[in-house]
Amino acid sequence: MEKEKNIFLTVLENEQGLRLDKFLSLQTSFSRSQIQRLIKNGYVTSDDEVLSADYKVKTGDSFDIEVPEPKDAEPKPQNIPLDIVFEDSDLIVVNKPAGMVVHPGAGVYDNTLVNALLYHSKDSLSGIGGVKRPGIVHRIDKETSGLLVVAKNDFTHIGLSEQFEKHSIERTYYAFVYGVLSPLEGVIEANIGRSKYDRKKMAVLTSGGKSAVTHYKVKEAFQTYASLVRCQLETGRTHQIRVHLSSKGHHLIGDKVYGANSKTSLKIPALIKTYINTFPRQALHAATLGFLHPRTGEKLFFETDFPSDLKDLYQKLHSLVY
Repeated sequence: MEKEKNIFLTVLENEQGLRLDKFLSLQTSFSRSQIQRLIKNGYVTSDDEVLSADYKVKTGDSFDIEVPEPKDAEPKPQNIPLDIVFEDSDLIVVNKPAGMVVHPGAGVYDNTLVNALLYHSKDSLSGIGGVKRPGIVHRIDKETSGLLVVAKNDFTHIGLSEQFEKHSIERTYYAFVYGVLSPLEGVIEANIGRSKYDRKKMAVLTSGGKSAVTHYKVKEAFQTYASLVRCQLETGRTHQIRVHLSSKGHHLIGDKVYGANSKTSLKIPALIKTYINTFPRQALHAATLGFLHPRTGEKLFFETDFPSDLKDLYQKLHSLVY
């Protein structure tokens, strides 16, 4: 097996008695689950002996971790229905449902948008995105619904990527948030980068990070407990809308990462309060997408209505006002 690197570790006196998987996860950058997989697959040895994850380490024990070279798993075509808004020989515009991952990664290799596109388009996707991301020019989060464009060839991929880099792509999102932003319309300009406290999350940073600009407008306020906000992206950073609105104290309804503790506690009907507080996904929808067709130069613009779950959320919130 080809190796990226090997790691050699020795147990010190104060580490005696720890489980092997815990000891190794504390001493390396690997998570405990990653260490357990390495142990299970025989990549962790002591004097050429393969050990189990629950082995209790002893002072002076030494362990050799063989780290296999990572290999991209090639996604397989899957016959998954797609809501195709537009398609020609160069590109596809898809209305992605909430719950669908855009491309394989982080242990997810099936039922992604890429799997569906490979089945639909056969061999006609751009190769620039690589094996795991063919045709993917941009992405939206798994739990976000709405529009995104996919390139069928390298010429289109390059042309669309240049428009994203120049921030000339028109993108409008609608978000349901707790509370009502003040002022009702404005621009949030705040750099975004990895959180210093949780590397799985993004955060607004006072120094470092990448420039991020979100234009917002409150379209409808549901008394004081929630509102529907239109967001237009000038930049496209990871989790940008969720992070920017959360930084203002207005977390998205249903956001389990950035708004995990957000609840409405106002005196509203119990059933509606429970519905809002347990909404199963972040209430965010990519509603419009506009760009120049890379080959023809034609201005293309698409929009899509709320999916049924957001329509239902809107009706519940609306009923509290009227």
